[in-house]
Amino acid sequence: MKKIIGLLVCILIIGKLNAQRNTILIIADDLGTDYFGFYENHGDTVDVPNIRGLLAKGVRFKYFYSNPVCSSTRTTILTGRYSFRTGVGGIVGGTGGSNQIDTAEVSIPKLLKIHNPSMAKANIGKWHLKQPNPAINLMSPQALGYDWYEGPFIGAIPSYTNWTKYTNGVSSTITNYATSENVNNAVSWLKSINQTQPFFLWLAFNAPHDPIHLPPANLHTFTSLSGTPADINAQPKAYFKAMIQALDTEIGRLFDSLQVINKLDSTDIIFIGDNGNTARTAQIVDLSKAKGTVYEYGTHVPLIIAGPSVVNPGRSSNALANTTDLFGTIVENFGYTNWQTQIPANKPVDSKSLQPIIKNQSDSVRPWVFSEIFKLTTDSVDGKGMRNRDYRLIKFDTGSEEFYNLSIDPLESNNLLNSNLTPTDISNYYYLCNEMTTLVGSGNFCQSGVGINTIESTELNVYPNPFIDKISLRNKPANESIQLVDIKGQTMYEGIDIEKQDFSYLSKGIYFLKIKNRAIKIIKE
Repeated sequence: MKKIIGLLVCILIIGKLNAQRNTILIIADDLGTDYFGFYENHGDTVDVPNIRGLLAKGVRFKYFYSNPVCSSTRTTILTGRYSFRTGVGGIVGGTGGSNQIDTAEVSIPKLLKIHNPSMAKANIGKWHLKQPNPAINLMSPQALGYDWYEGPFIGAIPSYTNWTKYTNGVSSTITNYATSENVNNAVSWLKSINQTQPFFLWLAFNAPHDPIHLPPANLHTFTSLSGTPADINAQPKAYFKAMIQALDTEIGRLFDSLQVINKLDSTDIIFIGDNGNTARTAQIVDLSKAKGTVYEYGTHVPLIIAGPSVVNPGRSSNALANTTDLFGTIVENFGYTNWQTQIPANKPVDSKSLQPIIKNQSDSVRPWVFSEIFKLTTDSVDGKGMRNRDYRLIKFDTGSEEFYNLSIDPLESNNLLNSNLTPTDISNYYYLCNEMTTLVGSGNFCQSGVGINTIESTELNVYPNPFIDKISLRNKPANESIQLVDIKGQTMYEGIDIEKQDFSYLSKGIYFLKIKNRAIKIIKE
């Protein structure tokens, strides 16, 4: 009897998971992790009960990374491809400029339409992947697979209470508060579709993006704020918190509406920020590392995935994850597990589905995360960044590099390339720069000479270097253990008789001999 009951429980659970066919992606604009008390690096936080309420139903990703500006981040989500592949590297229409999205890209809604032609798909809120002119651009959401688009289309709106909304290409002037209007539009669309249809909703708020302002009084608890320009300039962070709280209040109204139409329990909610906070609202000392940069603060953003698809909810995950990974995650949320068959060979997708973590089957899907920014008119912050669990390597387009050990320097204040690197530092440097070189497929992101010690004639020396099979040493200390490691830090050999070993089986590439506190780079041919 117990076995039968257990089997029935399993069937019910599997049935519940398989029945789940609704997903809402909520994007907050210019919002990193530090205003949320449930993130480890939080500063002065704000009360967000509705967003916080997702934690008990979901998985919080501690290490989720975006690009440092909105247009390029949104493109990585929609296409699952890094910006150097799509060309959307900056802010469409913004300072420096950026290429616009190519509507021929394979997108989340295009794949969902292939998987289930009856599925309802809407994009409500900020688009910011095309300029509104020429007029044909206003239909780019539909060209990329959506049935319905309704929102401000451009990036920053001039006023949250006087802005232009486009509904499937038709413009109208809106005086309703933008955050509330986004939720109104989302709820109206959800009620308009056939209630038996599965749906995907991309809900992209402008909040809490500039212009900083005082939201309607019923949406927040900051009663001492006057809303005057002088007061806003004097305490922008307080108004920023009021905007976040207004966003949370309206997200709560969305959840209430889902409950009313009996969709809350069958809908997965994905909540993210699209990049770090601006310098005006950043809670760091070095404001040059805020939004718009590939530093930690510019790219580390919140991600919570909550709902019926989550196995063992209430968890936090240490997995590294990129915004590209939402592409495969969302598509597979609807049961479309072989979507890769629709990806052209010349348009590779970089997404690593987070489903193994959602289902509590794995604690990792990728060994590193990647961020980048580049503009049509380049400037000094343009560059690429890659981090693994402990280290971040930044390669600016100017040619300069920075390298940080995030495990002991999370604020990235000590560039390790300006100091003596430890063997572990060196291994991580070459791992990241080689991975970046392989990913981008052009150039070389490794500085020659990093980690190579100057060897005096009376000191230990290695020959030949490069080597093919044998490694010989001059001035080797007697009975001194020597370790041979690859660029990932994996030990290939450790002992006192390295000269007797045959290393012909090793793959070509960079290795390190570690002796006491030294590391000598050698090359296998």
